[in-house]
Amino acid sequence: MNDFWKLLKQGNKPSLLAAIVNTFIAIMKGAGFLFTGNVALFAETMHSFGDAANQYFVYIGSALSKKAPTPRFPNGFGRIVNLVCLFAVVIVGIMAYETVKEGWHHIFHPGESTGFWISFSILLIATLLEFFVLYKAGKEILHDAGIQGGPLAPVITSFANLKYARPATKLVFMEDTVATAGGLLALIAVVLAKLFGLDWTEGVASVLIGAMMFYVVGIIFLENARGAIGETDEEMLNHIAYLLAEDK
Repeated sequence: MNDFWKLLKQGNKPSLLAAIVNTFIAIMKGAGFLFTGNVALFAETMHSFGDAANQYFVYIGSALSKKAPTPRFPNGFGRIVNLVCLFAVVIVGIMAYETVKEGWHHIFHPGESTGFWISFSILLIATLLEFFVLYKAGKEILHDAGIQGGPLAPVITSFANLKYARPATKLVFMEDTVATAGGLLALIAVVLAKLFGLDWTEGVASVLIGAMMFYVVGIIFLENARGAIGETDEEMLNHIAYLLAEDK
């Protein structure tokens, strides 16, 4: 048991932070949905619960991947994180489907939402928290890439350096990019529904949020499938070749 806790301490910190923050956000959004019946809040609740669940899985997987090789597994456990990420995207995919289905229904059968200020306040706080996690994950990506930048670099420069990120960090960054964008979409929909009576816009926001979640599922699934079956790292091969060529 002590060895297990030692391994957990080596887990991917951005994924643990994201999991804790998303758990709080999901509970907050879920409570708001129960009070208001706002379908945009429902979409965001599903999104945050999905994110929290798979980020916990990813954190545990990234910790277990640090386990030392054994006689039975001489190549170590590094690819566990890829397998866990594959499992995690299945959860996101299910949540994405439910989000799109609910949003599609709301577009054609919009119901009037109540509690505008509750919905608006919850979505605003949640979006700011998601952006905070996104920023921390961006800093981790820049650290992995060996890049130092200004205050905005973790948000702006990280996209160009995603290929250097560890699988767990990349998953957190992409999920929270979608979560931040989804929060902004939901905020816009809630305001339009309140000011102009366009209740169907909440359904549109829900469908768009679900579509973005499906995009993350596709990208992360393909990358981790390649990692799980052992794709050759061309960049690392070139680096090793360069070191060998330079060594007299």
